[in-house]
Amino acid sequence: MRTPWVVGVSGASGTPYARAVINGLLDAGCAVDLVVSRAARLTILDETGLSFRDAHWRDDLATWLSRDPHDTRYWTPGDLGAGPASGSYAVRGMVVVPASTAAVAGIALGLSKDLLQRAADVTLKERRPLVVVPRETPYTRATLQHMLALHDAGAVVLPASPGFYSAPETVAQLVDFVAAKILDVIGVPHDLIKRWTGALGGARAAEDR
Repeated sequence: MRTPWVVGVSGASGTPYARAVINGLLDAGCAVDLVVSRAARLTILDETGLSFRDAHWRDDLATWLSRDPHDTRYWTPGDLGAGPASGSYAVRGMVVVPASTAAVAGIALGLSKDLLQRAADVTLKERRPLVVVPRETPYTRATLQHMLALHDAGAVVLPASPGFYSAPETVAQLVDFVAAKILDVIGVPHDLIKRWTGALGGARAAEDR
């Protein structure tokens, strides 16, 4: 298997962002190491009606992604002996999407209370790319401090804030906008969005006609 990207899914609302990022990585021919926190399973169930079970992860992931999850390896969140828990395990970097405020705090403070936090901590210490995608709003002072700490440690803090300049017509397009920004940051090619060219387009062009 090719050197993977680690994708950590925490319990924050916004699991469609995780789905779009994983699909984007697989579409680009990247391998994925996946960690889904216990809280995230409840969020996936709540937002999609789908279960995510350790013993049936491949079937459940295929249903969630609407595709065969080829080149994907799943690690249980309590497995602190898993590959991504060690700096000697080769990965390209990690994306935490969506990132709950608890995950943001745990990573910023180096708590490593589960595999998601530990893998993120390893990513930072090994100076590999780490993208943290908080979705909570508004932010408390403590969370803002934790995000600043992550920035100072070398992570990219990328809030799930979709743009509207391309005149999106569906929720999926808003989700793809955030996924596209994430994939751009880690240098993975995609065709999820219409890029700005310097000329008026989207909603503004429609108004001019």
